[in-house]
Amino acid sequence: MDDKSIMEGLLLDAKGLCDLYMHGAIESSTANVKQVFSSAFDNALSMGDTIYQQMTAKGWYQTDTAPQQQIQQIRQKFPSACC
Repeated sequence: MDDKSIMEGLLLDAKGLCDLYMHGAIESSTANVKQVFSSAFDNALSMGDTIYQQMTAKGWYQTDTAPQQQIQQIRQKFPSACC
């Protein structure tokens, strides 16, 4: 297994953890439990960002920039969802 595959697996794991922790926080019945899940979520989100940044630096995770015209069309379609 090469480094890129390992990093892809780690990123997928971090995304999965974020999903689990987010739902745990939403479903928490007490403030203490919610805080634990929220803290774990923040840590997993940070870990995922670190992995993403390293993959991007190596050219292993490339994203496309949306054309400005497409962004404007979406803003017009969903005006209340935008800033």
